[in-house]
Amino acid sequence: MIRWIIKMLLNGAALLLISKWFASIYVANFTVALWAILILGVVNTLIRPVLMFFTFPLTILTMGLFWFVINAVTFALTAYFIDGFEVGPWPDNIGIVIVAAALMSLFGWLIEMVVGMKKERR
Repeated sequence: MIRWIIKMLLNGAALLLISKWFASIYVANFTVALWAILILGVVNTLIRPVLMFFTFPLTILTMGLFWFVINAVTFALTAYFIDGFEVGPWPDNIGIVIVAAALMSLFGWLIEMVVGMKKERR
């Protein structure tokens, strides 16, 4: 439970950091960032597999690069659900959203590697 809380806090901080890097991505405060991370997890769990299934031929055709677009769509969908989290004009801003979503995935992966490690029992 403690690891999950730490991961949530670090992911929220990563989202705030990304919002500072890109002018069109706005996160009002840390509480909004935590809500956004929670909703992003739900969207990635429930909606992303459906999107991946229906866009599988396109993902194969682009040799996996369409995965970045799916990430951007889930990121923007999360922003749609959360007040205080904006990604700018959609789809005009898709390039920035793709980069921000990829960075969020990278940060999430790094956080999972560092915090997700379990200690060995002796």
